[in-house]
Amino acid sequence: MREDAILSPSQVGQYLKSMMDRDHLLSRLLVRGELSNYKMYPSGHHYFTLKDGEGALRCVMFRNDAQSLRFRPENGMQVIAAGRITVFPRDGQYQLYCARLTPEGVGDLALAFEQLKEKLAREGLFDPVHKKKIPEFPRKIALITSPAGAAVRDMIRILDARWPLAEIKVIPVRVQGIEAPQEIAAAIQWVNWNDAADLIITGRGGGSMEDLWAFNEEVVARAIYASDIPVISAVGHEPDVTIADFVADLRAATPSNAAELAVPDQNEVYVSLLGNGERLERTISVWLSRYRQTLDRLASSRPMTEPDSYFREKRLLLDFQSRRLAHGLRSSSAGQRERLSRLSAAFPGSAALTITQYRERLNALAASLDALSPLKVLSRGYAIARRGNGKAVVSTRDVASGDKLELTLSDGSVDCRVL
Repeated sequence: MREDAILSPSQVGQYLKSMMDRDHLLSRLLVRGELSNYKMYPSGHHYFTLKDGEGALRCVMFRNDAQSLRFRPENGMQVIAAGRITVFPRDGQYQLYCARLTPEGVGDLALAFEQLKEKLAREGLFDPVHKKKIPEFPRKIALITSPAGAAVRDMIRILDARWPLAEIKVIPVRVQGIEAPQEIAAAIQWVNWNDAADLIITGRGGGSMEDLWAFNEEVVARAIYASDIPVISAVGHEPDVTIADFVADLRAATPSNAAELAVPDQNEVYVSLLGNGERLERTISVWLSRYRQTLDRLASSRPMTEPDSYFREKRLLLDFQSRRLAHGLRSSSAGQRERLSRLSAAFPGSAALTITQYRERLNALAASLDALSPLKVLSRGYAIARRGNGKAVVSTRDVASGDKLELTLSDGSVDCRVL
């Protein structure tokens, strides 16, 4: 290019871009800084700024590179960005095309683990109240794991030895790689939809954090939480802890330990049944002994040895009651005769009266009594005069002019004053 050449803005941008692209340092650059203005667009591209105390660098991370992120970038986070710096000719701005983003001071997997753990804990996925009870004697067990690993062989061997009555179904999935989380989650859903088991064991053998990462993915955690069938998580070795362990209904230290926790030991159950059988036999023996004593006592009782004695006693009791009844009837007859004598004395000739005649005499006496009633007198036009204290007036001397009196008539009363 000549020194006096006249260039367009786009040509300048292209020239700078070609220079930067040829620069070895700028094409393989590591930049440490603080995330700022971090945004993820619907296209899947991530845009942000890296800054320190004195400067800032615009950055972009395209969708294909952003899919490899294990953690959730946040503003203010200290990170190390790897990529290349070049110029975008359209606006003439240089920026870092980020290919890899790592949190500073801690690995991206460790940070992603803590971020997801905190998120799910806030939502209550780890709450013990949601833990389902592991069946005591499972009939069908689904093993969601790799069909080629040593872990599945160990689990099948232990399950067969401890509880051969259980039917074991191996649901083959990948337990490592990009496709593994979706396969594990889909297998858990399939077992639930088809009611294929009453207990699920999911896991794999040991490995690095990257190897076990499928069981730290959110899709697996939510599938375990949504399962109506109890889930035992068996990932790695004793020190290994995954998100699946926190969500599962029961966490096993290893796959072999999961098989031990899933089923009872048939030998222990056999010993327990023998003990229960012996206790039941002793209890039945005690009951039979008691019932035998009761039977012997009843067999030797008087009603059984002398059956007719019962009837003799009842016959004597019947005779006694008959005598009491006869005596009561005689006493009642004497009392009736005495009452009739008193009635005859009060009403001469009443002894020969019939009930009808007694009723006629009663009506006549009631009519006589009614004729003497003061109310009968009032019905003929008479009245009773009373003073305010209720005392009847029987003489004109008992009242004076102006006194208030109450006159009682046959159908009520009236107030009046003496004139």
